Amino acid sequence: MAEEDELQLQETQPGRNRKKWLIWGGIGVGVLLIIAVVLWWLLSGSETAPAENPASTPATQADTSKEAFYVAMPRPFLFNLPGNNVTRLVEIKVQLMVRGSDDGVLLKKHIPLVEDALLTTFSSASVDKLGTQAGKDELRQLALLNVQNTLQPITGRKVVEKVLFTGFVMQ
Repeated sequence: MAEEDELQLQETQPGRNRKKWLIWGGIGVGVLLIIAVVLWWLLSGSETAPAENPASTPATQADTSKEAFYVAMPRPFLFNLPGNNVTRLVEIKVQLMVRGSDDGVLLKKHIPLVEDALLTTFSSASVDKLGTQAGKDELRQLALLNVQNTLQPITGRKVVEKVLFTGFVMQ
């Protein structure tokens, strides 16, 4: 008799374990399904950012939402720089980065003014400064400031965002 009771207990316990596994498995699948639905809802929500109030942005800040355009100067800048023992010949090819095609058209109208500002800036450099990368970077920043300051009274804003050297030769 004792053996029959043990057999009955052993037979019923595997069934209980299966039920527990089914219950816990169902709960696990339900939790995963809830997580998937929440992630889908969060990721498929509105993908558009709220529009900025244009009045809150300062006028001096560059508008980086427009596409960048590059306006090449029609000819390279060729000038002499006196050095310690010898005069050096320098040739710099320049392109100016603007935002939006309207600024590109506006800049092209004032090319002679821009060329004058750049040539004045470049010819005031020294051979020692142009021999180093730091000196070239400083000259590029100075050229940007001079071009912006030259165009600001005419256009009412900073049209040029960057001055780029696309060619630089010093002999």
